[in-house]
Amino acid sequence: MLDQGAPPQNRPSPQGGTGLGSRLMRRKPVERLVAEGGHGEGGQLRRSLGMWQLTMISIGATLGTGIFVVLGESVPKAGPAVTISFVIAGLTALFSALSYAELAGSIPVAGSSYSYAYATMGELIAWVCGWCLVLEYGVSVAAVAVGWGEYLNELLDGTIGVTIPDVLSSAPGEGGVINLPGLIVVLLAMVFLLGGAKESATANTIMVIVKIAALVLFCTIGFMGFKSGNYSDFMPLGTAGVSAAAASLFFSYIGFDAASTAGEEAKNPQRDLPRAIMLSLVIVTALYVLVAAVAVGAWNWKDFEGSEATLAAIMNDVTGQSMWGTILAAGAVISIASVVLTVLYGQTRVLFAMSRDGLVPKAFGKVSKKTGTPRVNTVIVSLFCAALASVIPLGKLVDATSIGTLFAFGLVNIAVIVLRRTRPDMPRTFRVPLGWLFPVLGFGFCAYNMFSLDSITWVVFGVWMAVGLVFYFLYGMRRSRLATAEK
Repeated sequence: MLDQGAPPQNRPSPQGGTGLGSRLMRRKPVERLVAEGGHGEGGQLRRSLGMWQLTMISIGATLGTGIFVVLGESVPKAGPAVTISFVIAGLTALFSALSYAELAGSIPVAGSSYSYAYATMGELIAWVCGWCLVLEYGVSVAAVAVGWGEYLNELLDGTIGVTIPDVLSSAPGEGGVINLPGLIVVLLAMVFLLGGAKESATANTIMVIVKIAALVLFCTIGFMGFKSGNYSDFMPLGTAGVSAAAASLFFSYIGFDAASTAGEEAKNPQRDLPRAIMLSLVIVTALYVLVAAVAVGAWNWKDFEGSEATLAAIMNDVTGQSMWGTILAAGAVISIASVVLTVLYGQTRVLFAMSRDGLVPKAFGKVSKKTGTPRVNTVIVSLFCAALASVIPLGKLVDATSIGTLFAFGLVNIAVIVLRRTRPDMPRTFRVPLGWLFPVLGFGFCAYNMFSLDSITWVVFGVWMAVGLVFYFLYGMRRSRLATAEK
């Protein structure tokens, strides 16, 4: 049994060496990662989450804006073949999910792929991975919040006949000054998270049930308007369009790894984390493909261009009544809010782990003794995400999130291979089948989807990574707990 007492802060790194290369490649032992689990500045995280709650966290973080909002932006890129795009994105997620499941069962800590990289590929790669997770989680919270505002307007229009004016519901450059709904939903999620992990998980579970019910309702009604002719020109923009849509739709699958960030608050992480990750991905993929197939069958693919609250609009069109679209909008408002809640949760836990390692300021690692949550961390991250949601358009946020996620997922697949080679006898509660084949395929799919994104997204990613490396060399490398232990 691993020691669950005070974390061994001053144990030297096993790599030795004082050269720059040795410092950048120093690894954090798996045993130390696990032993430090739950420990923060001034308090400890509480182990209160079971498998059901972990699965709901994973579904809650995944099932939301990707199908309710991003579908409307992806169909014009691929046409009816968007269903294939979902499958490609789903396969990419599946191979990476298998790798996540193996590592989450072996290294059940809050840092997710950041911690896995620290144990296998060294500090610099871990920092790069952690910085990508900040992009993945932080920016996706903002993107989801923007999508939430579209359905809120649909709900308000269908119930009381008014909408929030563009000046207060759209980003600058899209006819507005500030996206007030996006700002509000992030701040509401912050309030829930400050109350505690168990309380947040309960609220999320209720919202997940509502969102699944809303999507089942859409499929039932949308199928009544199904026209086979809408599939006659199946791939109007060729394979390039399918690939471009798949790269953007990968945004729809990010979040299944949110369960892995709960490793230090799970009751039985070695058993429950792999199960929660795989079960959630199966449920989400089945719903995505079904909803996309029904949506394209009910509407001509060209009608998706410029549409907002797409699924609600399809229901209104099929039934000729606004009531059903309003009901769906209500479900979407609740369900998309759960994505904001769970992804924001994941972001705070990754920064918590990075703070404990000394790579980001101590404020992100302080834990409230009263609630067992990193309160300062939660407030800082929430305000940052709320600011992004209020001023940046949805499309820009989606692609930036996708490229950061794909990069981090690629590293997770490599981490499985490295850990299999360096620690072959380490206990594993789940193993990726067929040896190295699936991790290699997972890395390949991630690379394929990354190179399907446009050049502007790559420029944004390059700038983001450059900023992160500057911060690491000026702050993280010197403040690292492994560095101070070597002195």
